[in-house]
Amino acid sequence: MKNRILLIATVVVLVLATVACGGTATKSEDPIKIGGVFDITGGLASIGGPNADGAQIAVDDLNAKGGIMGRPVELVLRDSKTDPVTTATAGTELVENEHVVGLVGLVDSDLALALGPVAQTAGIPLVTSGATSPKLPTQVGKSMFLAAFGDNTQAAASAEYAYKELGARTAYVLWEKGIEYTTVLAEYFQQRWTEIAGADSILLVDFYQQGDPNVSGQVAKLKGLPTQPDMLFIASEPDDCGTVVKQFRDAGIMQPIFGGDAYDTPLLIEVAGPVSDVYYTAPSLLAADQGTTLGQEFYNKYVAKFGNPPENAFPALGYDAVMVLAKAIEDAGGTDGAKMIAAIEKIKDMPGVAGNLTYGPELNQHVPQKQVAMIRTVNGELTLAAMYAPEKVPAP
Repeated sequence: MKNRILLIATVVVLVLATVACGGTATKSEDPIKIGGVFDITGGLASIGGPNADGAQIAVDDLNAKGGIMGRPVELVLRDSKTDPVTTATAGTELVENEHVVGLVGLVDSDLALALGPVAQTAGIPLVTSGATSPKLPTQVGKSMFLAAFGDNTQAAASAEYAYKELGARTAYVLWEKGIEYTTVLAEYFQQRWTEIAGADSILLVDFYQQGDPNVSGQVAKLKGLPTQPDMLFIASEPDDCGTVVKQFRDAGIMQPIFGGDAYDTPLLIEVAGPVSDVYYTAPSLLAADQGTTLGQEFYNKYVAKFGNPPENAFPALGYDAVMVLAKAIEDAGGTDGAKMIAAIEKIKDMPGVAGNLTYGPELNQHVPQKQVAMIRTVNGELTLAAMYAPEKVPAP
């Protein structure tokens, strides 16, 4: 992870040297350009592609209603390729050459850290449509906002749900080393779990290396414990979660497995097979007959546009991120970056497909507090176990 952070820092320094602030004159018929940097290819494509599709539906909805302040809206897309160097370069190009008024996108905290300083230096808002580290606004600055809940919230929800609803009293923790998302997710889970279950209730903490999801050794260590845990918490990225879960289930380890929102990918079932009792946290479960009216309407729009149901909840986050910027422009009375940032900080209970959004002026209030959808697999089918709000959330 240290090498990756060093790479990101180096790229950001180089990129910031080229970012130019300032505006250009616009005409009323000129489109308002929103920059979208999405993980369309690479290891996060299974959630990043749908994320971008949701953002496009938001732009379609805005233009169907006359745009924003009488001006059409254009989503200018760039592919991050799930790479921090490409991410920072794409953001710079959108700011310098396309003159976007704000940025949306990215489902990974490492990539958000690469894009965030570009927005911060340009003085425009960035609403990340999937990254979940609650530390991001503090690390980046006032320009950074999250559309999703923080990792501390979803980790706390997993710990409390397993303890209170499933009766688990002991746990096993496995995390993918080298990634900010999986690192902090596992840390927050351990913090909340030990608060409610006791210091000795985690029987083993282990990790596997980024890019090497062969966990046969880790499985052997778990099976070698004198007492088996009641539940497993495994923090994995989308491209690994199905592979890792399958290895535990194939080894006969049938306890409930909990994971974060990275499990909200078709790859989980495609790779792991028709597994049961895998629980993961997500912003929502999008379905034609479940959830809010807004969610059901979005589901139908997605099917109409793309010919298939939403693959996961990430299209909803892409939609909501664009709508946050749209409201900021309207409330600010224009596209001045500083005024848009101030407008987002005043948003209260804004309806969103992935849950209502409330922000505030403090950096820790740039992460919306939301309920968590607890998704459960039953023979390979996804069911909504509960909408869950943790009683206590670890500090970022």
